[in-house]
Parts: sequence; structure tokens; C-alpha cells
Amino acid sequence: MAEIQNVAAKQKVIVVGCGVSGLTCAIRLCEAGYPVEIWAREVPPDTTSNIAGAIWYPYLAQPQELVARWSAVGYAEFHRLAAQPGIGVAVRHCLEILQAPVGDPWWSTLVSSYRRATPAELPAGYLDGYVYTAPTIDTPVYLSYLVGRFEGLGGRICRRNLKHAAEAFPSAPIVVNCSGLGARELVGDRTIYAIQGQTVEVSRMGIDSVLFDQHGPRGLAHVIPRATTCILGGTHVDRAEGTEPDPEVEKSILQRCAALEPRLRGAAVLSSRVGLRPGRPTVRLEAERWPGANLLVHNYGHGGAGVTLSWGCAADVVGLIENR
Repeated sequence: MAEIQNVAAKQKVIVVGCGVSGLTCAIRLCEAGYPVEIWAREVPPDTTSNIAGAIWYPYLAQPQELVARWSAVGYAEFHRLAAQPGIGVAVRHCLEILQAPVGDPWWSTLVSSYRRATPAELPAGYLDGYVYTAPTIDTPVYLSYLVGRFEGLGGRICRRNLKHAAEAFPSAPIVVNCSGLGARELVGDRTIYAIQGQTVEVSRMGIDSVLFDQHGPRGLAHVIPRATTCILGGTHVDRAEGTEPDPEVEKSILQRCAALEPRLRGAAVLSSRVGLRPGRPTVRLEAERWPGANLLVHNYGHGGAGVTLSWGCAADVVGLIENR
């Protein structure tokens, strides 16, 4: 009886943002017994999260010690989800290639089956690489799953175009800010900036493994298979905010990826998209007390690792609220 009374007494929470971070936080809060609404200007399939590749990879996010902990939580959770059909998560063989020998990456202890690549596994001109397994996420399928899971827990999604996160306080004493780039306006954070990335979706061409070239002289090259297609990337342009695909960039991406994976030559182009990653010197995950016993919890600035960090950050958001 005491446990039932405790759950019933939990205060309403509004989560601002309906991308992967907002949805994941909302799910974990519902599971912890909180009544939750998501308020967002954009909802799936029109969020930045829907455009992501995506693969588990702690990319463009700091600080390393926290990112490592959050990433480990996500790695375990995505493996669990991969066992369930229809969610859009699969665990795949990954090869990251390098033109010069380097040490093991800091995240190597977080992944399964990590080893150095053999010479026979490397394309011509590459001298080193890593092999490991990691979850890949078909984001349109996965975001739809998260929406259904949240609503199945009793959550509601409301279209709102907020000018400031505090506008939600009259409706709930706890607000969770998962607004990504929107934090520039919603909380006046001028340290957050856009990292523009363009990807191309093509027919799968029998490809089952992930291939990365993060440091090649011709630019980034990512080949990420999904159930029936492949996502090819990419670009990384700091503080560029245009969202229209560039045909010349698309052509360059196709050339770079086909040079590494010949089966991509002649692949049918299905779409080309541009997304804006929310860059920040460090992820902001902290609680801020407001007048009237209100609480504003921030969870944004995940760089290129929003999907990777989502479950770990959501667990910390719940912890901040539970221990306030």
C-alpha cells in the first residue's frame, strides 16, 4: 500500500522535445510512476533524430568519463532491444579503418568482440583498423516504437511552440529540457551550436556490416546497413545550419563510400537528407531549481551521440528528479 501511495503522489512532469532524448526520458519517467507529457514543436517523423544514421558510437560528446558510463548503459539496452522484432535495432559487425596505426580507442572496453583488424580486412591504402560489434538503429522505425511505447504507458504528446522552457511550469512543477539546438532560445544557452551532417539512403546491395572511415583525406565515409537499405555518410560542418541537401555533397558521399565498398557502385539513391546535430563543449545534464519549488532538468548537447547516450542519460534524469 505504501508503494501505491508513493506512485500516486508523484508530480507531473513535462518533457520538452520529442526526439530520441525526450522520448527516452519520458518513457523512463513513466516507468518510474510519473505522469508525463511531451511538449514539442516537431514530433516524429519530423525530428532531427529521425535523420540520424544511426549506430551506437560515442561521437562528438564530452566529458569522456560520463559519456563512457552513459554509452555503456545504452550498449546493454540496445542489445536487449535487438532481440525484439519490429523495433528497428540490430547488432552488426563493424569495421573502422585508419590510414595509419593508432592505439585502441578509449571506448574499446565498452563493446563486444573488440579486436584489431587483420591486413586482409583492410581496403587498399589503409594500414590499421578496429573490428567490434555494435547496435545499429533504423531511426524512423525506432522513433515510431518509442512513441508507441510512451503512449502505451499513458503518456501524451502535445504540439507546443515554447519561447522559454519555464513556460511549462504553470502546467507541471518538473520540466525536463531535451530541446537539443532549441536550448539556445529556450534557456539562452549560447554554447550550443549546429553540426551539419548530410547522409544518403541507398538500396542495401547485400551489405550486412558497418564500415567507417572517420579520418580519411577525402572526408568521412560511413556505410550503415538497415533492414532493406543502407545509410551512407557523411559530413561534419560546424555552425552550418542549412537543411537542404547539396547534390554535389551527395555525389561526393556516394563516391567515397563506393571506393571503400564496391558493391555500392550503381546503388539506387532513395533519399538525401541533412540534419543538425546539437554540438556543445559538454553534454548538459543537471538539475536547476526555480522559484515555487519548481525543478528544471537539462538533458541536451549530445553532439553526434544522441541515440548512443539516450538510455544512460534518461536514467540520470530520473535519478535527479527522484533525489531532488
